[in-house]
Amino acid sequence: MESQFREVFPNDLPGIPPDRDIDFCIDLEPGTRPISIPPYRMAPAELREIKAQIQELLDKGFIRPSSSVFSKIGLRSGYHQFKIRPEDVPKTAYRTRYGHYEFLVMSFGLTNAPTTFMILMNGVFKPFLDSFVIVFIDEISVYSNSEEEHADHLRIVLGVLGK
Repeated sequence: MESQFREVFPNDLPGIPPDRDIDFCIDLEPGTRPISIPPYRMAPAELREIKAQIQELLDKGFIRPSSSVFSKIGLRSGYHQFKIRPEDVPKTAYRTRYGHYEFLVMSFGLTNAPTTFMILMNGVFKPFLDSFVIVFIDEISVYSNSEEEHADHLRIVLGVLGK
């Protein structure tokens, strides 16, 4: 019987199926945000397999390359943008073979430096967090649905940084 209906039992699907009366639909709750998870670390053999599977799916037309509009802004010497209170400057003293020094600005490695920086960044970008901005210490990610919207978002973020 199988030999009479080979088209019903293909070894492999050749490409995109024909149009049907029903397409798969993905309904989202209002306000749902996209999920972004970094790729898992993989062994070289796993990476080769993934690459082969992706190529096969591309060749059959089952998937297509995707893109989203985003920018990542890394603040230059972010920690150095905070002055240390004068009475706390001596607490940062260190010595080298070339002399004794004290930091006048917050330094990377001070215990509360990341927390202090996050408090500032979250406060500055609070109106935009989870709308189109994500901050982590001195890294700012800006994401948008279109290039036009992204240009507007970048203007807002850069304007905030310029203050």
